Amino acid sequence: MAGNHSDVLPPKSAPLAEHDVDFKGETPASDHLLEEEPERYELREPPAYDFAPTRREFLRWTAAGLFVSAVVSPSQAQRGSTSETSLESRLHIDPTGTITVFSGKVEVGQGARTELAMAAAEELHARLEQVRVRLADTELTPNDGITAGSRTTPATVAAVRRAAAMARQWLVSQAAARWQVDPSEVTISEGWLISGQRKLAFGELAGRPEVGSQVQLTAASQWKVLGKPQARLDATAIVTGTHRYPSDIQRPNMLYGAVLRPPAYQSTLVDVDLAAASKIAGVQIVREGDFIGSVAPTSYAARQAIAAIAATAQWQQKPHPSSSQLPIYLKQHAPKAGTQPRENLRGDVQGALLKAAIRRRAEYFVPYIQHVPMEPRAAVAEWNDDKLTVWTGTQNPFGVRDQLAQALKIPPSRVRVIVPDTGGGFGGKHTGEVAIEAARLAREAGRPVSLRWSRKEEFEWAYFRPAGLFEIEAGLDEKGLLLAWDFCNYNAGLAALESPYRCPNSRTRFLASDSPLREGSYRGIAATANNFARECFLDELAQAARQDSVDFRLAHLENPRLKAVIEAAADSFGWAARKTTSGFAAGTEKGSFVAACAEVDLDSSPLRVVRISMAFECGAILNPSNLRAQVEGSLIQGLGAALTEEIEFEGGKLKNGNFQRYRVPRFRDVPPMQIILLDRKDLPPAGAGETPIIAVAPAIANAVSAATGKPVRRLPVSKS
Repeated sequence: MAGNHSDVLPPKSAPLAEHDVDFKGETPASDHLLEEEPERYELREPPAYDFAPTRREFLRWTAAGLFVSAVVSPSQAQRGSTSETSLESRLHIDPTGTITVFSGKVEVGQGARTELAMAAAEELHARLEQVRVRLADTELTPNDGITAGSRTTPATVAAVRRAAAMARQWLVSQAAARWQVDPSEVTISEGWLISGQRKLAFGELAGRPEVGSQVQLTAASQWKVLGKPQARLDATAIVTGTHRYPSDIQRPNMLYGAVLRPPAYQSTLVDVDLAAASKIAGVQIVREGDFIGSVAPTSYAARQAIAAIAATAQWQQKPHPSSSQLPIYLKQHAPKAGTQPRENLRGDVQGALLKAAIRRRAEYFVPYIQHVPMEPRAAVAEWNDDKLTVWTGTQNPFGVRDQLAQALKIPPSRVRVIVPDTGGGFGGKHTGEVAIEAARLAREAGRPVSLRWSRKEEFEWAYFRPAGLFEIEAGLDEKGLLLAWDFCNYNAGLAALESPYRCPNSRTRFLASDSPLREGSYRGIAATANNFARECFLDELAQAARQDSVDFRLAHLENPRLKAVIEAAADSFGWAARKTTSGFAAGTEKGSFVAACAEVDLDSSPLRVVRISMAFECGAILNPSNLRAQVEGSLIQGLGAALTEEIEFEGGKLKNGNFQRYRVPRFRDVPPMQIILLDRKDLPPAGAGETPIIAVAPAIANAVSAATGKPVRRLPVSKS
């Protein structure tokens, strides 16, 4: 295969207790189960623009023009109400005809800003250039819930489309009334209302449409903006370096902060001497219980002060297991105190196993891995009287607002969180620890404070994707069909726990473990782990039944959408003429479907993926360019988890907490990729940011297994 290309085809048919805040999403009992640098030494002048409007500016915008409220129920937003907002806004058309979309979602590289703009332009029959999007400001935007679980497309895009369609219908009715014609005689084109020779710009009408449930969305077959390739609206700013990320935020009279960290996990501060650090010129030391930080005119000086404090600090550490003990540890410490095993039982599993003609049992393991976003955690906090404003990079702006209020013991109404488009998240930025630290430093300093975590801090103190142990047993009948399925997951989480393959007798169980590391959401959450174990074991069963991997899966499937991606991936890869170094995997999660074929080179060192074909279907495609980028990104991130990424720790310390020892994929690691996108315009669009990743590791593992004749039962994959 000569390179990477894509086809779009129709279907064939931790140490945070001192903050006194509950970080929702960091433990197995919460978020991931529900789905699931050079220092800058000088002060710089503030940029000539701001990152968000003031409330006064917002009210000036909305003083005239068309103003549309949110029009979806709270249940359609993930952990947030689309109608919970101080101004109850979703969409505004100002007197100049500029359309502003408001959403509480964030942009972390997944293309939400562009997709939301396209949705509004489509339903208003407007030019994309007329639309701007205001994201993630807890004072100005609706609470659309956390940006996670691939919910922006099915929930928030749907909300924007409904609001824009309602505005369109209202504009037509108002123009018809002004012209005294029937609404059927009024059309909209590129932001103009037209009837015969008469034209009326959007901005010439003003009002507030009544919220109603009856709204006619544009059919996918009639789309003129959606469904077409569209480059990211902020692409120029990103590639030219003019975009300002959370770590770039500047405020007048701002200081820089640093925080004292324990030398190891589960360490308690016993004693410390602050005298030496207090003597450093320009440095102010902040202490609240065990929380110790510094602020200074430069980040270098602030970190110097923390280094001086660390040299005097005495810590008491509790025993902590090593990563080599994890599989045994997770099983021995399950179920976690206060949790109950989750079990789904159908039929008589034990009886069916006893009757099986072929019976197999295996254990699988996935380690902790880190998200390693390009931009580590960062926040700028500013107090004005009793009001706190924080600019930070988070996927959960309203959740962080509430965490700040809880930690600082102030009402949420006195906290404003603004999220500039952020340099990556991958499920790793749901919590507000850096925002809370910056706010505490700023409160004591009496000036705005910028706090940027170092890469070392991001590795050590951000939460990890959960490690998981899997015990699987299955039985086949005389025809080689699944008769019994018993799947037990320790700690990894619930996403994609249930098998999509037909089996009359099955049991699936999940037991949360007392995790030795702080853990939380990740791209695909637990689906990456559950699908790895299931798909690798399916290959073992197919081999035991002397059946082809693809044929074995198709024989156990009823879902036509999963069948379609399996057949598309196999066809594009040339599965029938495959080499013995090829592997296959498939899966479904978040309402979308994926299948992948991979070929590996066992003679290379390290192990190399030669090529990969992936078929993906998520309903109607809103932006083919962005969807392809999402699939490519998932595939590349999945390469790291499959081949190199594993957090190693011993004695309460990370052994590989830097990019020299924790290896993420480089450009040279990326194989030729063939991506087949199945466009189902007859189905509503589903999210695409997560599901593609779940097929990568098992496809590679199954390729290695096919080549070596030995099952691969842990990640990262090894040739031995």
